[in-house]
Amino acid sequence: METFLFDFDNTLADSGETSIMAVQKVFADAHKPVPSREMIFSDMGLPIETSFPVWAGLDSQDIFLQQMYAEFRAYYSEIEGANTRLFPGIQAALEGLKNNGHKLYVVSSKSSGPLARNLDNLGIGQYFTDLVGSDLVENFKPAPDGILQLVEKYRLNKEQAVMVGDAIFDLQMGHAAGVKTAGAGWGAFDLEALKAQKPTYLLDEPAQLLEIK
Repeated sequence: METFLFDFDNTLADSGETSIMAVQKVFADAHKPVPSREMIFSDMGLPIETSFPVWAGLDSQDIFLQQMYAEFRAYYSEIEGANTRLFPGIQAALEGLKNNGHKLYVVSSKSSGPLARNLDNLGIGQYFTDLVGSDLVENFKPAPDGILQLVEKYRLNKEQAVMVGDAIFDLQMGHAAGVKTAGAGWGAFDLEALKAQKPTYLLDEPAQLLEIK
């Protein structure tokens, strides 16, 4: 396999608690019904521009959502350092892949600015050639836009590329883009749902990334 495309949240980093804390605070402050942990986890692979309108019962064009998005990102940035960690084995796996000549990219539902900051703060930004955040695509996950953008920009061979993610939306994006898929079982909220997407590979731990041929 030449190319590895990674999701960020709950694939590279254990960031679930950060997201839950930020979402629940923003909804409480906005006097909206506060989403449960289960609701947040199940939709964590989607950008907030997709999930917030549904949870808040607001039209996606409602101006109030823009304030909620801004408050979420501001509070998230305050707490991410204390609540976001790499999964055990991720850094070693990334270093091994990079040393073996593989090309590494990130395709995330985060905006590209916070995504780049998170990668650098966790000490793994140097492993990736490029990243695509939700602000750089016309259509969010599970649409294939993020992957296809990288395929076109870097002339990647889709037959030699694999999308690695913990959420069904990551695998659906990979399928739609025509690349192979790998379920990141170590971060999955619903492993059975991940299996139902029939990924090319289903991994229990990051070290198994090095076994993908």
